Amino acid sequence: MDILTILEKQAEQVEVFSLESEKTTVEYEANQLKTCTVTSTKGTAARVIHKGRLGFSASTDRMAMDKLAANVLESAAYGDQTSFSFSDPKPAISVKTYDKTIAELPIDRLVEIGKEILDLILPDDPIVSCNLSLSRGLASTNIRNQKGLDVSFQTSPLMLSIKLDRMEENDVLIRYEQFGTNVWDKDYLAFACRLAEQLKLARKLTTIKPGRIPVLFSPAGAQALILPLCEALNGKEVYKGTSPIKGKVEEKLFDEKITLLDDGTVDGCFGSMPYDDEGIPHRRNVLVENGVLKSFIYDLKTAAQSETESTGNAARSLFTQPEVSFGNVILEPGRTPLQEMIASIDEGILVESLLGMGMGNTISGAFSNPLDLAFKIEKGEVVGRVKNLSIAGNIYDLLKDVASVSQEAHWNYNFFYPPYIYAPYVLIPEMNVAGNS
Repeated sequence: MDILTILEKQAEQVEVFSLESEKTTVEYEANQLKTCTVTSTKGTAARVIHKGRLGFSASTDRMAMDKLAANVLESAAYGDQTSFSFSDPKPAISVKTYDKTIAELPIDRLVEIGKEILDLILPDDPIVSCNLSLSRGLASTNIRNQKGLDVSFQTSPLMLSIKLDRMEENDVLIRYEQFGTNVWDKDYLAFACRLAEQLKLARKLTTIKPGRIPVLFSPAGAQALILPLCEALNGKEVYKGTSPIKGKVEEKLFDEKITLLDDGTVDGCFGSMPYDDEGIPHRRNVLVENGVLKSFIYDLKTAAQSETESTGNAARSLFTQPEVSFGNVILEPGRTPLQEMIASIDEGILVESLLGMGMGNTISGAFSNPLDLAFKIEKGEVVGRVKNLSIAGNIYDLLKDVASVSQEAHWNYNFFYPPYIYAPYVLIPEMNVAGNS
């Protein structure tokens, strides 16, 4: 018997989440092809609200639905007291998340893409060692509940990632870069090209005097400014009272050049789907508009706790319950060309990445991190790499005074949360830069 039918007879509210996925991965180690693996997952998770308490259980055994039903009801006896209701059926806008080209990408093509990446990086720098992971997959999701909700969608994720090591005498450079999409992108090597250009420039070492100087954050480096803000915009932190911007909706907190969105409806992006993982339609959430705080993000549970509505921001795996999660975070580009921004700097640094980013008490907005990869800007030109420096500040102060935001922007697929960020270059007119370059 169907698990939804079984549980409807015993609980006031029922939600059934089904997931089926397959992933093929090709890996290179130290510039050489190493392994190819194929993995698959197929299972069902159930949530119930019974006598005001939330129960959850999951299983990969499709023949054990009676056992799954018994487990979820038993867990509800000891579950959290809750006041929210599962999603009502609502239409969603069309979002392109599946591409047959990716879903059927053969293994030999993944191997070929790996060689293309190596051919971009190794000829100009043969001492570099690259580890590559290239995967393509297909995932099918179905969400149903006792209210008549029954939604299904497919995604076809393609993920390319590089870990690069370059060691020469006492100089060690380690870089991580990723690219991801659900729709085939003819510019799939653009991220590797950027990395190759960084490597060329990184071979020239230079120095800079520490102090308070202009700092230009690249789209990747700008995550140092965006990640703490995203944590504060999470409805769970707002409900807990730990968000430093709780209760400040409609207040101007940042420079008017700052507009931040959460958008799970962008075609092809990893954080996009027609619905979130509770069956709420994804939408475009304006979080900060021209420096003014507009809203936070919520799933069903945190929305009920905060006496508001879900913003369509629930995410889960098969064996975890939904949590508040961003779709795609977008820091809107500005009006200034990048070259004009660089030309305006007499002496400063361009930050590509920081060490320890995303660690510690980031919600406060304060950070003090060593620079992983940064370049010196001198008299309007990028002249070489700088080492042994760190930067410090608080995003709630830094983002009040932004010199300029670039027209140019690109996606960053990273290992942090949120993992999918679209950002431009951001110029902070003055920051503390310390160390012994």
